[in-house]
Amino acid sequence: MDKKRLDYYKKKLLTRREELLRTIARTAEEGRLADEDPTVDLADKAANSYTKEFLFGQTNHDRATLQLIDEALERIRESEFGLCANCREEMQQKRLEAVPWARHCITCQEKHEMGQF
Repeated sequence: MDKKRLDYYKKKLLTRREELLRTIARTAEEGRLADEDPTVDLADKAANSYTKEFLFGQTNHDRATLQLIDEALERIRESEFGLCANCREEMQQKRLEAVPWARHCITCQEKHEMGQF
């Protein structure tokens, strides 16, 4: 992959990383605020509990994506970005455009999801 293309993906990954860090911080703050709500009503407490569980799940997903982005940035530094982690073939540009932190080509990703490796 040429340097211009790598710089494009690096910028895209860094932008998404910053968005996720802001989202994670905001979500953590919203979770803390839900705890501080001095509600007495049982329905309000249940709603707050649901909100906290939802935010916790969202944060876990965001943190997992953040980890994948950090791994993709490391692959850029190691000149391995855009290569499938399994078959070592170059990934399609459409795949990287849609999911620049992808580790596998579409074929290997499908095999991975079916538990074949």
